[in-house]
Parts: sequence; structure tokens; C-alpha cells
Amino acid sequence: MQFFDIIWSMFVFFLLVAWIWVIIGIISDVFRSKDMGGWAKGLWVLFIIVIPWLGALSYLIIRGRGMEERSMQSLADASERQRAYIQNVAGASTADELSKLAELKDKDVITHAEFEAQKAKLLG
Repeated sequence: MQFFDIIWSMFVFFLLVAWIWVIIGIISDVFRSKDMGGWAKGLWVLFIIVIPWLGALSYLIIRGRGMEERSMQSLADASERQRAYIQNVAGASTADELSKLAELKDKDVITHAEFEAQKAKLLG
């Protein structure tokens, strides 16, 4: 029976880690949400702490779709900040990038459509 006790302990540990992950994800989403005020955020956190299973399940049912959208927006914002930081550190300006794109277009490495798409991306 000792082997099954080890397997059971590993399973319970896995569930505990998964539960902590869910709670951290929900609480971080509560604070990331811009459409709720401070009182609503405080009530959600209190609800999740006082009645964890019901609070987490309620939050996922009521605000689950928005949770995904906020997560994707957060990732996009972080990616954009990282790109801007790298460009700033590397010293590449938009004018430099446009001149490089123009050279590639002149050498027929990229098409006119690709040039316009990259130009729009740089300027937008």
C-alpha cells in the first residue's frame, strides 16, 4: 500500500498546485480589470478568500470571457513594450527601418505589397 500512498500524495500535491495557480490567476485578473472599481475588486477578493470554491467558480462563470481578453491584451502590451525597449536600446529609429525597407524593395528582396505592409506597421 505504500506505493499507492505515494501516488495519492503526488495527485493531491498536483491538485494543490493547480488550485493555487487558479486562485493567483483569478486574483491577478481582478486587479488587472479596468472596468471594476476598488469596491468591486475588494468584494471579489473577499469572496474568493472567504468561500474559495464558490468564489472562484462564480468569477470564472461571470467574468471568464473578459478574463481571456484581458490576458491577451496584457500579453500584447508587454510584447509592444519589449519591442519598443529593444529598438530604443539598439538605437534603431523608424527612419532607419524605413530606409532599410526601401533598400530591400529596390533590390527586389521584398515585394511592393510587403514593403507597404511593413511600412504601415512601422508608422502605425
